Amino acid sequence: MDVRSNEPLWVIQNSLKFSYSSISKDESAAITVLGGGITGALIAHKLVEEGYDVLLVEKRDICHGSTAASTAMLQYEIDVPLFQLMEKVGLTSAVTSFQQCESAIFTVENLVSKISSDCDFEKKYSVWFTTNKKDISFLEKEYEARLAHGFQVEWLTKEATRELGIGKGYAAIRSRSGAVMNPYIFAQDLLAASVKKGLRIFDKSEIVEHRKKDSAIELRTRSGFKITTSNVVNCTGFESVETIPSQLVDLKSTYAIASEAFSELPAPFKDMIFWDTAAPYHYYRGTADGRIIMGGGDVPYKNAKTRDSLLSKKEKQLIKMFQKTFPSIPFIKDYSWAGTFGETKDGLPYMGKPDADKNEHYILGYGGNGITFSIMGRDMIIPSIEEMPHPYLEYYKFDR
Repeated sequence: MDVRSNEPLWVIQNSLKFSYSSISKDESAAITVLGGGITGALIAHKLVEEGYDVLLVEKRDICHGSTAASTAMLQYEIDVPLFQLMEKVGLTSAVTSFQQCESAIFTVENLVSKISSDCDFEKKYSVWFTTNKKDISFLEKEYEARLAHGFQVEWLTKEATRELGIGKGYAAIRSRSGAVMNPYIFAQDLLAASVKKGLRIFDKSEIVEHRKKDSAIELRTRSGFKITTSNVVNCTGFESVETIPSQLVDLKSTYAIASEAFSELPAPFKDMIFWDTAAPYHYYRGTADGRIIMGGGDVPYKNAKTRDSLLSKKEKQLIKMFQKTFPSIPFIKDYSWAGTFGETKDGLPYMGKPDADKNEHYILGYGGNGITFSIMGRDMIIPSIEEMPHPYLEYYKFDR
């Protein structure tokens, strides 16, 4: 599956810094991680830290799939609002998911410091706003639910919302816990740190066959080489629809644009990230080099050719939406790209083993919280491998 088009900003800025070789002989490892994006990097880093023998395989260049297309807005807010999620999955699972997504942002901050990653990590306020009067009561319900369960939020009136530069804003929820970063650099730095601890990485090595053999799993590459392993951890994101038989996720095409660099980042974007209540929603963030990134305009995914054919049209729509939302801020497009992502019915990830009889584990952080969900996956991967209980293996199981 072609998961993105055009060269996103992160790749253009940093692509020549990292390089790995393809598999050129048969290999073996206790654990094989499939997927060399940010999820695979996070999981492999956790496993090698705990002393496991780990090999990571990516079919493209490392971090050149969905990670390169990510806009990396780190939020604890899940795509399904808290008050609705409680109705879908119950109070405990819903509140815990929001709490752990919030905690994951601080885990990212600690990891950035630990590995000395130059990924431009910055904490931000997260502002969820509406430009539609009809959505005010919707936002009020969400504000009350978060406040009741201990989240640090404040209600912004129409006047306060418009003071942020949102020309036709009617109300907003401002949360203290948000962040941004360069996801490409962070993932690459995690992998580099993991290599020092023994991780072996191979890119441009597509796995075309999984075969159970006695107590082991044999993986074969398109070039005919074999990997013998005890456990496989699939961190292949939206491409996992090709290996999981049940329909767990609806694929979407999404679009993003990056502005030319401002001499000084407009004031609202210095310490805040934004998203609206539209369906599908739009989101906005600043970058360390003075740009504004905007994304959204999602449509159902058909194929890469159809997705990419819409890019020019979506660029115009996004620019128009930006100018409508932030009328006092000029936006001159510098880069644009498209990507593919997935939505689950409850907005939550899938983690663990879909088949209890196979040592094939999945960390699938679908939706707008892929990075924070992947951080949460670090906590459950060892219990999944060692067959120990963990709350996430219940909350995010495949047959829920």
